[in-house]
Amino acid sequence: MVRKQERSAGRERGTAPRQVRVSPARIVAYEVLEAVRDDEAYANLLLPKRIERSKLSPADAALATELTYGTLRMQGYYDRIIELVSERDRTAIDPVVLDILRLGAHQLLATRVPLHAAVNEQVVLAKRLAPAASGFVNGVLRTISRSTPEEWRGWVADETTGGELERMAVLESHPEWIVRAFAQALEREGRAEELASLLAADNAAPRVNLVALPGLGDEPVAELGAPNRFSPIGFTAANPFELIAAHEGRVRVQDEGSQLAALALSRARPVEPGERWLDLCAGPGGKTAVLAAEALAADAELVANELGEARAELVRKAVAGVPLDVPVRVGDGRSVAAAELDAPAGFDRILLDAPCTGLGALRRRPEARWRKQPSDVAELTALQGELFDHAVELLAPGGLLAYVTCSPHTGETHGTLAAAMRRWDGAIEPVDTRSVVASVARDELDLAGEPETVQLWPHRHGTDAMFIALVRRVG
Repeated sequence: MVRKQERSAGRERGTAPRQVRVSPARIVAYEVLEAVRDDEAYANLLLPKRIERSKLSPADAALATELTYGTLRMQGYYDRIIELVSERDRTAIDPVVLDILRLGAHQLLATRVPLHAAVNEQVVLAKRLAPAASGFVNGVLRTISRSTPEEWRGWVADETTGGELERMAVLESHPEWIVRAFAQALEREGRAEELASLLAADNAAPRVNLVALPGLGDEPVAELGAPNRFSPIGFTAANPFELIAAHEGRVRVQDEGSQLAALALSRARPVEPGERWLDLCAGPGGKTAVLAAEALAADAELVANELGEARAELVRKAVAGVPLDVPVRVGDGRSVAAAELDAPAGFDRILLDAPCTGLGALRRRPEARWRKQPSDVAELTALQGELFDHAVELLAPGGLLAYVTCSPHTGETHGTLAAAMRRWDGAIEPVDTRSVVASVARDELDLAGEPETVQLWPHRHGTDAMFIALVRRVG
């Protein structure tokens, strides 16, 4: 337990004004946290809608965004501080009260919000939502406010005695099983010393990255914004959403690693006119759109498949800006027949962007770290294997398959791939994926491990932790 005299030895940083109201930004942030908790909402989808509905000013929208994402990212760390101050396990605190405390802790420890506003507005919010707990909220937040962020970090480290990985998990606000999975993936590359940098990168707000679909306009990427370091079709811009609105589907939000994964398949070798391509698990459609533009330029055909109608509709919207007819079939990717996709002879290129834990995109979807469980990996690797097997069956002789996951978990990456290679021994062969991705990238990629696979990393490449492996069906 943190000693009370140490807690009070810090600084007092402000007094409460007489009249206190809760700012619209804090209300929006709380509403999103509540929906994430109760309805398993996705913050990246819900927050823009709540900001628009509440008609927040640009400053308030920025504050609501910082409070929402910052609190979700550092939730585990703030919970530990709240437990130390309150001398209660977080599970014994009402969820509404806990979210109010988390929001307050983030303002006190990670923002420049004045301390009186951080404490008093959260207390007023508690009076509205959990009146009986307002005194408790006031006491906990005032105690947190009396010490510096550095002091709290030191105390939390001292109170975490389960070993280095547990300490890193608490301080960097990741479940310990995820930290262990990241450590194993980095150790496989001989880069174990990068773990702290990876966890820190997961907790940094990512930039909005854009893609200009190739061949659909006259403006080069360099005239639209600052070109990505690696993707030849990616860039960042000061006014991303204005650009999106002005370019009618040609410019989209897309992570640089996602762009490289799609280009690895389309540019792995020269395209023969009339080739048939398949995006087997296409939703929500970002990679499908890149493939559609590439197929249009190379006189190839593309068809997409997605399990559910809602996500299939997202795919249709994603490819709407490409003047290419891209049929989108709704069905299970493990059972769809080549004839149903109008490719009785099989496909020349297939993208299998497999369902996965999404551990590679925790900086963009921070709530995912608190929802996923180790048991999810076993279910997903079984599904990935079944999808992989069917993708091979759908390949034409000599066809290429790109196996992609937005997860660095070795069970979902090398484990799934190795098991499939054993099952299809003699029928498929690995492709030098590293050379392919290197030939696509603008700048030299710092990659480790065997050449048959590519693992991208947030801390090393500035991308989501995308895994890419190319295989070829023996003809």
